[in-house]
Amino acid sequence: MASVALSEAEKVYIVHGVQVAVAAAAAGRRRGEATWPRPTPRGSEDLRVDGRACEDYRCMEVETDVVSNTSGSARVKLNLKGEEAMTLARRSQTLSIGYLTTRGSVDLRSLCISPQEHCWVLYVDVLLLECGGNLFDAISIAVKAALFNTRIPRVRVLEDEEGAKDIELSDDPYDCIRLSVENVPCIVTLCKIGCRHVVDATLQEEACSLASLLVSVTSKGVVTCMRKVGKGSLDPESIFEMMESSKRVGKVLHMSLQSLLHSEESLGPKRPKVGFLG
Repeated sequence: MASVALSEAEKVYIVHGVQVAVAAAAAGRRRGEATWPRPTPRGSEDLRVDGRACEDYRCMEVETDVVSNTSGSARVKLNLKGEEAMTLARRSQTLSIGYLTTRGSVDLRSLCISPQEHCWVLYVDVLLLECGGNLFDAISIAVKAALFNTRIPRVRVLEDEEGAKDIELSDDPYDCIRLSVENVPCIVTLCKIGCRHVVDATLQEEACSLASLLVSVTSKGVVTCMRKVGKGSLDPESIFEMMESSKRVGKVLHMSLQSLLHSEESLGPKRPKVGFLG
């Protein structure tokens, strides 16, 4: 994973900017004000280096169907100089059930051709083109977008008089089935910086963090898995707060991604494409 060298003064600047929100929230509690949830006025708290709030993502660029020789593909780019990942979803015919990290993410019955004999297996390839922090989130978004874009040819199983089975693919390229991505989770990475945590950390912010929590969240806010990375430690209270933040952020992330994918699809096949070299 890429890293960046920062001086101690730069690290102090980043950490203090993130922790301004904590001091403002504590002052509000002393005055008896409601500190959560409430709007975050710009310039008063959540002073990250790039001006974002602690739970804000960078501008995201998502494009599907960027590679013609796959069943589905997507390209995701965070900010102009951020993370860029391209994901290819391929399918092949095999005699065994493919392995999926989260059992309920994709309905395996939709991949079945002939029970206990043939099924489609999905292969997901990820190509990292740039690294600007928040690697896992970008990859998970690209994977979900590629699965949304995946088209699997419709198959008929023919059986002769002797009981032998033959698989016949439809000649119509538009006669295909779609995968439901409703339960496919996205990863929300929360980096602990000082006594505060942030989402979508840049390389500079990651250099100031000793521990991060990777939380896999569905569109309904259900946590499917969680992993701590980094050499630092996290206390139980911090983990609980980070999990609640991941659920909140994850729901918004799924909603925005789904809306973007449907909007892009409504433009039809003649929509302008940027491609991964754009």
